[in-house]
Amino acid sequence: MPQGDTVIPDIITQTPRLIIRPFNQTDIESLFLMNSIPEMLTYIPTKPFTELSQAQALFDDVVLANYHEFGFGRWAVQHKQDNRVIGFCGPKFIPEFNKVELGYRYFPQYWGQGIGSEAAQAVLDTLKPLHQLHEAIALILQGNKASEAVALKVGMTRINDCKFGGEDIHVYHTAL
Repeated sequence: MPQGDTVIPDIITQTPRLIIRPFNQTDIESLFLMNSIPEMLTYIPTKPFTELSQAQALFDDVVLANYHEFGFGRWAVQHKQDNRVIGFCGPKFIPEFNKVELGYRYFPQYWGQGIGSEAAQAVLDTLKPLHQLHEAIALILQGNKASEAVALKVGMTRINDCKFGGEDIHVYHTAL
């Protein structure tokens, strides 16, 4: 696993429509919304945020901690057309699996536009050259057909079903 001496670039990667970059302090409101809109949390087993301070704590205690420890973490996905953070896509080390998971989540108004698979493919393409990773998994709650479609579109294969965090999940895998 890469360690925290890794220099994190201002931009991780880009596509014609998207900039994928580390979250920063100016993104706290976006982090709050991603974790408070019920529609976005349908397949996320967590309680919705009710205060901006929760997003600040997530940023400080999880996002930045992952960047420092591993040199990567969940990254902001910024839409070039409107210059807004529209969700996240990025790797996260999952100790229970001893693997790196590709996770993603987007605001509902951007669903159905191919953004999920566009960002996921761009992120997967960076993991081997930037972080010397050779595989990635996706942990998807049963019933989340949209996330499964993204995983399949970027070449992941369902390899297992199990419980994680008390939830029934499908485990997808890809070699990089």
